[in-house]
Amino acid sequence: MTRPLIALTLACAAFAASSVQAQTAPRYTAPGVDIHRYQADQHRYEMDRLRAQADQRAAFASQLQTETRLNRLEIEAARQPEPIQPQPYRALRSPEEERALRESATERRRTTASGVGQIDAWLDRPAR
Repeated sequence: MTRPLIALTLACAAFAASSVQAQTAPRYTAPGVDIHRYQADQHRYEMDRLRAQADQRAAFASQLQTETRLNRLEIEAARQPEPIQPQPYRALRSPEEERALRESATERRRTTASGVGQIDAWLDRPAR
């Protein structure tokens, strides 16, 4: 009976000793030094550095955009202007041909209007 108790006591002591060794002692700091304030300063400096880096990248992007716009304007200015083409003269037709063209255009407009009227009537139908 005493052997199992001794073995159990030794096992508990070994387990407690191993868990104590796994813990680390807090870092020694000099008196008057606040670790949390020092850590806050580090975070603030890092945030300032990141903000400055972001501002620098934004300025560089703006500079590139301006240069691109300037290069594009230079390329467009260097192009040869297209020659001005005179308007082609309207074909001369006889009065009979003109009348036939007007009548066919009128017929096309009527056909289109009737088709659109059917669509409008279908869209304006009462809801079910």
